[in-house]
Amino acid sequence: MIKRSWCLLFLLVLLANAASAQELQAKVTVMSQRVYNNIDKKIFTTLQNQLTNLLNNRKWTSDTYQPQERIGCNFLITITDMVEQNVFKASLTVQAARPVYSSSYQAALVNYQDAEYTFKYQEFQPIEFNENRVQGNDPLEGNLTATLAFYVYMILGFDYDSFAPKAGAIYFQKAQSIVNNAPESRNISGWRAFDGLRNRYWLSENLINTRYNIIHDAIYSYYRKGLDQMFEKENDGRKSILEALTRLQAMNQESPNTMILQFFMQGKSAEMIGIFKKAAPQDKIRAADLLSQLDIPNLSKYKQELK
Repeated sequence: MIKRSWCLLFLLVLLANAASAQELQAKVTVMSQRVYNNIDKKIFTTLQNQLTNLLNNRKWTSDTYQPQERIGCNFLITITDMVEQNVFKASLTVQAARPVYSSSYQAALVNYQDAEYTFKYQEFQPIEFNENRVQGNDPLEGNLTATLAFYVYMILGFDYDSFAPKAGAIYFQKAQSIVNNAPESRNISGWRAFDGLRNRYWLSENLINTRYNIIHDAIYSYYRKGLDQMFEKENDGRKSILEALTRLQAMNQESPNTMILQFFMQGKSAEMIGIFKKAAPQDKIRAADLLSQLDIPNLSKYKQELK
């Protein structure tokens, strides 16, 4: 009877853990080799651990995730300078992927580097994110978590959009709420329209601006109707991806050089080449033409590989 009770208790614990599994399987890496100040580098290991705990243990949605459904993602923080005591300048690289149906392949959702990441951190300070109080007690401390939370919601928005039409809208709105209430300081940039043409402000603006609604249709067509069909219906899947690219090109012609187009295409050149390498000649030609216009930095790759 005792053994049976323990087994029942163990089963209940497992079920509780499964029901409460968080959304992210995040890996945070803090690189500090570029910092030559007289500082104990142990602080960055502590920061890395605290941020990992925040991202993986906080509940970011109201949905229930199974452990195997957690979104794999990486956050690489490269410290470039200590601009004043406990205030660090860094770049942030964010990567996230989703599994492709009936395969072991992980398709990139997000692959982006944010070069404007400045924050304040003292070892062992409490690290939390409150969406109702984004700035926190100190704007530079608030920027540490606000920036990460912004990209968490971007990851969630892209992931949900990739499984159902416009399902990520609520998370893009949450990201926009962070932009609207973003920390303000002379050392902080990336949250405002005049901070540049490629920043958090414009990424969020593009994703909630109805003028660019086509991007959400393209995300769904590319992943759910495209990549997820490639194993069983390769030609149908490839056709949907070609349709997604055609939609993106239409948007690009109407509104050239948008932030969201660059964000979507980032890091996809090898994937695109793999998709269309074995396409019918007319589809390969069409894909090469579209990709050469949508992803100009990789134009030579497309012309070489898809000829």
